[in-house]
This record gives sequence, structure tokens and C-alpha cells, in this order.
Amino acid sequence: MAHATDENSAEFQRGWDAALLAARSWHEGKAKQALVQSRRSRFPKALEREAEVHLRSAEMIVTLSPDDV
Repeated sequence: MAHATDENSAEFQRGWDAALLAARSWHEGKAKQALVQSRRSRFPKALEREAEVHLRSAEMIVTLSPDDV
């Protein structure tokens, strides 16, 4: 019985890590997109702030644990 639980938790951990990696790369992509748009915009400050938020989110997302959700 303990083996099945260990297997499930290992599978869960792999899924959790994959989800965090996907969310982090999404935030990094959005930050890059906002920075590119800010260079083309007449009002770049809002887009630069948006990029900062996404970069901060990408950095902080790795600190999440399943207990946080």
C-alpha cells in the first residue's frame, strides 16, 4: 500500500513541477511581450510596469508549494 502512495506523490510532484515551469515561462513570455510593446508605444510606462509584474511573478512562482493552493 505504501508503494502506491509513494508512486502517486511522485507523479503529483512531477506534475506540480511541470505546472510551475509552464506558469513561469508564460509570465516570462508576457514580460518580454510587454517590453516589446512598450518600445513601440507612445505611453510605455504602463507596459513597463506590466512587464515588471510578470517578471516578479515568474520569480516568485517557484516558491509556491501545493499547500499554498
